[in-house]
Amino acid sequence: MSDQDFSLLKAMRMPINPEGWRFIPIFAGVTLVLFFIAKPLGWIGVILTLWCAYFFRDPERSTPVRDGLVVSPADGVVQMIRQSPPPAELEMGDAPLTRVTVFMNVFNVHVNRAPVTGTLVKRAYRPGRFFNASLDKASAHNERMSLRMAMADGREIAFVQIAGLVARRILCQATEGQALRTGERFGLIRFGSRVDVYLPEGVTPLVCEGQIAIAGETVLADLTSSEPARQGEIR
Repeated sequence: MSDQDFSLLKAMRMPINPEGWRFIPIFAGVTLVLFFIAKPLGWIGVILTLWCAYFFRDPERSTPVRDGLVVSPADGVVQMIRQSPPPAELEMGDAPLTRVTVFMNVFNVHVNRAPVTGTLVKRAYRPGRFFNASLDKASAHNERMSLRMAMADGREIAFVQIAGLVARRILCQATEGQALRTGERFGLIRFGSRVDVYLPEGVTPLVCEGQIAIAGETVLADLTSSEPARQGEIR
C-alpha cells in the first residue's frame, strides 16, 4: 500500500464530530432521491455526502503542553498578522494587540481548540455580515463569537470565531467560568471561516503569513520567548 493510499484510508477512518451527524443523514437521504431521478445525479450526491463526512472529521492531535506556548485554534493558513484592538465586547481596551488570523477553507478540519490553558472569563456573540473571511474587514463586520481567557500568570488572551462568506453557523461549546486546557476542543464553524488570536502585549508571533497551521499542534507564539518576529519566503 502506498503512502497516499494509507493517508486516504486514515482520513476515511477519522472520528466524526457529533455536529456532523446532523448533516450526513440529510446528504445521504438527498442522494437516494437523486438516484431515483437520475443515476448521474445520484453519484454527485455520493460525492457530496462523502465530502460532508470529511468536513466534519475530528482527528486527535498531539498538543505541546509546555507552559507559555500558544497553539493554533484552527487548521488553515496564517492569512494575516496585524496590529488591531480586540473586539470591543470583550472589554480589553482599545490598545492594539498582535492579531494572528488563521483562515479555514472548506477542506480544512473545522473543529476549534483552545490556544492556551486558562479560564474563560468572557464570551460574547455579535451578529454581523458575511464578507469573505479572508478579508481584513471581516474582523470588524462579520458575525463572530469572541472569547477572553485568563491564564495562570494573570495575562489574558482573546480568540474569535468569525463566520465567512459560506459559513453560516458558529458553534461554541465553552461557557464563562469554564477551565480549558491547551488544545482542548471548544467548538467549530460550519463550512469555512477563520479564527483570530489576539496575543498579550509584547508577545511576538512565531509564525509568518502564508504558513500552514494545525489546530492544537502549531505553536503560534511563546509567552516566555524574546525571539524576534519570523519572516517567511515562498520556496
